[in-house]
Amino acid sequence: MKVLHLISGGDTGGAKTHIISLVKELNKIIDAKVICFIEDIFYYEALDAGINIEVFKQKKRSDMSVIGRLKDEIDKEDYDIIHCHGARANFIAMILKNKINKPMITTIHSDYKLDFKDNFYKRIVYTAINSIALKRFDYYIAISNTFKQMLVDRGFKENKIFTVYNGIDLEGDMDYVSREEFLSRYNIQGEGKTLVGIIARLDLVKDHETFIKAAYKVLQERKDAIFLIAGTGNDEKNLRTLVEEMGIEDYVYFLGFVKDQYSFFNAIDINTLTSISESFPYVILEGARLKKTVISTEVGGINHLIEDGFNGWLINVGDSEALAEKIIFFMENQNKIKTMGENLFESVKLNFSSKRMAEEHHKIYKQILEYRR
Repeated sequence: MKVLHLISGGDTGGAKTHIISLVKELNKIIDAKVICFIEDIFYYEALDAGINIEVFKQKKRSDMSVIGRLKDEIDKEDYDIIHCHGARANFIAMILKNKINKPMITTIHSDYKLDFKDNFYKRIVYTAINSIALKRFDYYIAISNTFKQMLVDRGFKENKIFTVYNGIDLEGDMDYVSREEFLSRYNIQGEGKTLVGIIARLDLVKDHETFIKAAYKVLQERKDAIFLIAGTGNDEKNLRTLVEEMGIEDYVYFLGFVKDQYSFFNAIDINTLTSISESFPYVILEGARLKKTVISTEVGGINHLIEDGFNGWLINVGDSEALAEKIIFFMENQNKIKTMGENLFESVKLNFSSKRMAEEHHKIYKQILEYRR
């Protein structure tokens, strides 16, 4: 079986981790290749992981010269299935579909109506184009049952939608520096402090405002906490202003883009996620590899992994009071940080490995080809 994966290549978050983890494992079962359209960090990390990847570079998003190259590649290699990821690849696939006779599938990594929430032009144009493109696919993989139901509610055919939760490579190398070395990059004195972290792009859908408001509430009671925000995005200026207005800039640090995310996870004590919408985020799985417990909003399929009070805590969207309460609980019960982090690692190991994810994809591919026959 030969499967071609298409993705933008500009990805730095969960989609990047997903593709690399998935294709690395898939290649132990089938012949999988990745083509991306931007030569960036994703491409080089995939190469380092031993993945068969090629760049069909676009001069700009509207450059459709790649269509002919893709058709030639597909005809030459006789791929069985074309599997897309993200808005750019979906748009290209919509045009490509008229030129090839292969089943086409796309993975729904996020709520596509919220992908460009923080950019007015992109929200109007790209969201509309992606919504149209999605309707042209033969099949879909939703990252959670919640996302599958979302698609059904929006008129997609239920029998065309499969569900596979994200998985992560638990055996691969984790490159990270010590907590002390990581903090020294940013001139942070962390000795004797509880470090609470969030790593996510700085836009509205990630709702960092709730994280900052919770930090303020914690700091009214205790000053032995430090809050780290890793990521960049359009909402950064507003978030920095909020921190200054609250007078907590000595305790909240904006780290910018952190390339070695495992150094971040190694440094923090408590991992957090405050998103308004998620599918099944890799930041929880990545943190789990280093046995970091998590406090997360109950969105997407996260409640399939997090058992309240056993391996983490779940809160409602926007509930900064509950987030602060759980952070203080951990600060007052330091042994729970370690125990619940170990429990989270065991939960991921049992149910959310990249090996299991790849096997589920393989079953879906076989089922699709049976349908075609």
